[in-house]
Amino acid sequence: MATGRKGSTSKGGSVRFPDDEGAEGSPVHRNDKAKEQAIPALLEPDGNFLVKVGFLRAQHRYEIIFTLPEVPTLGKDVCSLPSNSSPTPRPLLKVNRSPPLPEGGVKVTCEYTTRQEGVLQEELTLVSRGKKEQRLRVRLQARVMERHHGTPMLLEGVRCLGAEKDKRK
Repeated sequence: MATGRKGSTSKGGSVRFPDDEGAEGSPVHRNDKAKEQAIPALLEPDGNFLVKVGFLRAQHRYEIIFTLPEVPTLGKDVCSLPSNSSPTPRPLLKVNRSPPLPEGGVKVTCEYTTRQEGVLQEELTLVSRGKKEQRLRVRLQARVMERHHGTPMLLEGVRCLGAEKDKRK
């Protein structure tokens, strides 16, 4: 089918949009439950966990919510250790809350600040409040794209909190 434009290769296909904007099942439809959903943590062979948060944008802050299954050695009342490995006074990844879930496990809400693009991994350590010697390492893995390359579609459990101001002069 020719459209009269030079170089057009259209074959006459059509695109249909749903009549109801934001219909159920549509990527733009987000109900209240979607805001509370969390990313599941994947158990690694060494007994620690990996959380894949998908695509993020450089120089932005994100709230990431993930769930850990019940770990008997850790218990239900967990907290995070402060990150000593961060060279900056403000860590890139910090845990805001980690309440136990009624069905077992822990729901962890953290804040992650991206600085550069690429496949990045940040680590946090969770400990039981009663047993400080029991530790669990959680690695967050993200693909961070340059801030001028568009807006990534975020996974359920990831929410953008805003852009970081560039402090370099």
